[in-house]
Amino acid sequence: MNQESSGILIVDKPQGLSSAQLIGRIKKIPGINKIGHSGTLDPMATGVMVCAINQATRLFQFFQDRPKKYVAVLKLGVETDTLDATGNIMANRPIDTVSGLSVRAACRQFEGEINQIPPAYSALKHKGTPLYKYARRGTPVTKPSRKIFIAGIHVMEIDLPEVQIEVECSSGTYIRTLCADIGTALGCGGHLSALKRIECGGYSIHDAMSLDDIVSHRSLETLSGRLIPMPDALPEIPAAMADTGLVEKIRHGKPLSAIDMPADAHMEAAMSTGYDGAPLIKIIDGDNRLLAVVRRNENKNGYNYCCVFCNP
Repeated sequence: MNQESSGILIVDKPQGLSSAQLIGRIKKIPGINKIGHSGTLDPMATGVMVCAINQATRLFQFFQDRPKKYVAVLKLGVETDTLDATGNIMANRPIDTVSGLSVRAACRQFEGEINQIPPAYSALKHKGTPLYKYARRGTPVTKPSRKIFIAGIHVMEIDLPEVQIEVECSSGTYIRTLCADIGTALGCGGHLSALKRIECGGYSIHDAMSLDDIVSHRSLETLSGRLIPMPDALPEIPAAMADTGLVEKIRHGKPLSAIDMPADAHMEAAMSTGYDGAPLIKIIDGDNRLLAVVRRNENKNGYNYCCVFCNP
């Protein structure tokens, strides 16, 4: 098992590239056989993208529901068909009645659990086709609303017609839609004019490397020192140091009971909450290699395997 060539890479996506184009450029580095990312960003957006290299792509299941944080610029008084600055202008409305107080009050309306309709110009699929393709053909498809959670909207700066906000939200939130909805609540309309993701998957923009810095490496070997090792990639999950017996059980896929786990790790798991509500433990060997991630099964007084990196 070679985990030295696997890990998590935090990238600061530049403007003008799609998420797929960014991944394509990184994948050209020799030694990268598999790469994936958690959380797509539109080409106009910049900021944190969590990329997994080689074996670490199997850890993405633990990133999906983690919250994100954005800094967005909302331009009031102008509505576009895409809800952002890349679209065609559909309406211009006066902003004479808008004030700092009304902006803050409108933002507060969208905090907490709300229903949000995904934008017609998005990568969500309908009958196997992305919604943006229907919209470009002139036959837009409206998806049902879905529940999202916005932990907070902080108004950072008001320089009308622009408002800069910081948004902490659940996965699946469309900031374009949020900006348009805030504009509607203010009675003047609006659209997203700039977006930067500053946190994603537990990582910050301060952890990120520029794309130019990444692609300047001629091989994964020279880049590997900048990867977050797999055992460290999920710091919220308690770790158990495996003894020889536990390593052998995992290596052969045998069932794991509560007594197989070190007492301290078992106690930490009992006090923690996994991403679907069930406690998780990551199991590490003496060489600091990630052997497995397991989920507590209260009914069987044991643990179920989520993913295993220790082969026979």
